[in-house]
Amino acid sequence: MKDRTLLMIPGPIEFEPAVLAAMGAPTTSHLDPGFVEAFGQALERLRQVFLCPDGQPFIVAGSGTLAMDLAGANLIEPGDRALVINTGFFGDRFGALLERYGAGVTHLRAPVGGLPTLEEVERALKGASFKLMTVTHVDTSTGVVADVKGLAALARRYDVLLVVDGVCSVAGEELRMTEWGVDVALTASQKAISVPPGLALLVAGPRAMEAFRRRKTPVANYYADWGNWLPIMEAYEARRPSYFATPAVNLVWALNVSLGQILEEGMEARFARHRALSRACKAAIAALGLEQVPLKPEYAAHTMTAPRYPAGVTGADLLPRVKAAGAVLAGGLHPEIKAEYFRIGHMGPTKLGDLLATIGALEAGLAACGYTFEKGAGVAAAMAAWDEQG
Repeated sequence: MKDRTLLMIPGPIEFEPAVLAAMGAPTTSHLDPGFVEAFGQALERLRQVFLCPDGQPFIVAGSGTLAMDLAGANLIEPGDRALVINTGFFGDRFGALLERYGAGVTHLRAPVGGLPTLEEVERALKGASFKLMTVTHVDTSTGVVADVKGLAALARRYDVLLVVDGVCSVAGEELRMTEWGVDVALTASQKAISVPPGLALLVAGPRAMEAFRRRKTPVANYYADWGNWLPIMEAYEARRPSYFATPAVNLVWALNVSLGQILEEGMEARFARHRALSRACKAAIAALGLEQVPLKPEYAAHTMTAPRYPAGVTGADLLPRVKAAGAVLAGGLHPEIKAEYFRIGHMGPTKLGDLLATIGALEAGLAACGYTFEKGAGVAAAMAAWDEQG
């Protein structure tokens, strides 16, 4: 008897069998020639996935929050000013992190589910001198996707470094670091990169590395200091073993497997698949009569969906019933609306069948809660939206 449910939250996600097999393989030494080769290959493949051939990749044991620390600790010195394009919970977190390193932080906020306009961002950049600007590409607390390409153009125009929190976007949402002029992009292993939790991943472009080298003060975080990690990354890429702190050996093996799968699919095909899954999921949500947190369709992310509960239904009612029907969904995260919505992840190796099973489980949960809707409407709408895309 099958005794598991689909994990359809915005991370951790479902993982491919080959990735899990690498996790379960006997652990090698971090100096083993095979591991050195895998680590070096993973660094090279990160450049391809981030579409940043001139970038410096970092693979460090830790979470997505550590990846944020790897950016903030190395690029901020006391007295620097930072502009946070804030679309939710993780914008707040990035601001607090930058303040810890001595930055004067300005938050440019929008209503929950909204997005600051490029005109508002430009006015802020004209009004003060900033060293860097941060944006959460997809804020998992709201399901809002930012216009990274437009923000990168503004960052170049006003000579500001752009740091992209891509924890819920990299390898799912379209991101072209070098072409767009993004200076730093970061993520974590457990989302669209499709590896179990435990790796902080970051790619720094040439302008960011130059800003790091021009620092006048020591990096205030020992573990996150690029100065400690850069020789390690350079050594492994040159296929030489090196040591600063023990890498997460099995996770790196698994990362290299997953990156190979991502590149075999191709970045253009992967972006297109995530867009197609998103349209199918959002068509299903609309067919079921549910609203979403993003205030406009164009604000909605492609790696996740954030529907609102229908009137009279709570998370405590719905989510356990959806799980019993076969899919685990996430409750709300944004403190202002936490009890008003739930979240569906559809990233990484997610396929149409996974999404249809999830929508079917959601329908079963809604019906068990006494919500009235046309049964099968969600699944049918998802299929129709998918078919329209060919």
